[in-house]
Amino acid sequence: MAKYCEVCKKGIVSGNTVSHSNRKSRRTWSPNVQRVRAVVDGAPKRMYVCTRCLRSGKVTRG
Repeated sequence: MAKYCEVCKKGIVSGNTVSHSNRKSRRTWSPNVQRVRAVVDGAPKRMYVCTRCLRSGKVTRG
């Protein structure tokens, strides 16, 4: 799966998991990226798009 959205360039973000006893360990958050057929310049193209861009209408499916 792609690691970033091809529309908004949203990618993997890293940070800490903090336990109840306040111990820290590294972790990552991945965007919810789907492979869809989108219309780009009048022609359909397969691309990886995050669900936020799909829901907001930044991408027209086709």
